[in-house]
Amino acid sequence: MNLLDQLKQYTQVVADTGDFESMKQYKPVDATTNPSLIYAAAQKEAYAHVVERAISFGKQSGGTDVEQLSNTMDMLAVAFGMEILKIVPRRVSTEVDARLSYDIEGTTRKARKLISLYEENGISREKILIKVAATWEGVNAARELEMEGIHCNLTLLFSMAQAIACAEANVQLISPFVGRIYDWHRKERGVDHIPGSEDPGVLSVINIYHYYKRFGYRTEVMGASFRNTEEIIELAGCDLLTISPVLLGELEKSDAQMKKKLDENESKRMELEKITLDEKGFRWMHNEDPMAVEKLSDGIRRFTNDLIRLEKFVGGKMN
Repeated sequence: MNLLDQLKQYTQVVADTGDFESMKQYKPVDATTNPSLIYAAAQKEAYAHVVERAISFGKQSGGTDVEQLSNTMDMLAVAFGMEILKIVPRRVSTEVDARLSYDIEGTTRKARKLISLYEENGISREKILIKVAATWEGVNAARELEMEGIHCNLTLLFSMAQAIACAEANVQLISPFVGRIYDWHRKERGVDHIPGSEDPGVLSVINIYHYYKRFGYRTEVMGASFRNTEEIIELAGCDLLTISPVLLGELEKSDAQMKKKLDENESKRMELEKITLDEKGFRWMHNEDPMAVEKLSDGIRRFTNDLIRLEKFVGGKMN
């Protein structure tokens, strides 16, 4: 078996792409999207009908130009999600506007709207993960949504404080960003590469995985944002890994041997301290990790810039 087939024995593989053909090729169980992936897909003629459907919906919704654009953007995310669900057997993650990352009420309102659009189109909420930045506000919005049966994927996760808060909020899934942690430490150390077994992003996911399994949290751990296959190999056994088509292709081409690195039974035997965080404790613990502070704010800015770029593209087609 190639490395990808071996990985699928231990871990559920998710496609980190908006490209349908890649999903058909690599057969992931889930898929995750974001505005930059949707923007790239929306440029392609093959997906023009998806964009046109969203624009038609937005214009028919009435209201001001701003309201029509907002409705179009929501429908565009849902329309791409619906197309993806024709390919993947389980779930798709759909992102809430990153500009709402510090707004509990705004996040819950937007999430409910996205879920209602899916349900109006015959898609069960069980097939959707609402993607929210793992700020204190995002975690608490997700806590509220989970109680309504709206499952969440907490993204831009860089610190143990974020991971603990998400588990305590009973969120469905977290996405620790392995590659962005790796980038920060590589720059900080002034090196070109950090081996997978020493990679701080990999070690972060390993620590979170063991903590969750040791204390019996239901929250799934999905490593994300990989820079190389070394990182992926070191996390074989993690609940899920979301992987780009380029790295999926590299795994598929390799016939090297892979071992399961993460084991729930091993986690349960570990002596770990359980930590409970209120808002003050969360903010202090997160603040103690300069990498996490920098990468969370940077990630929110990047997601916002990607969304604005997509809005301009769609807005230009609406005029």
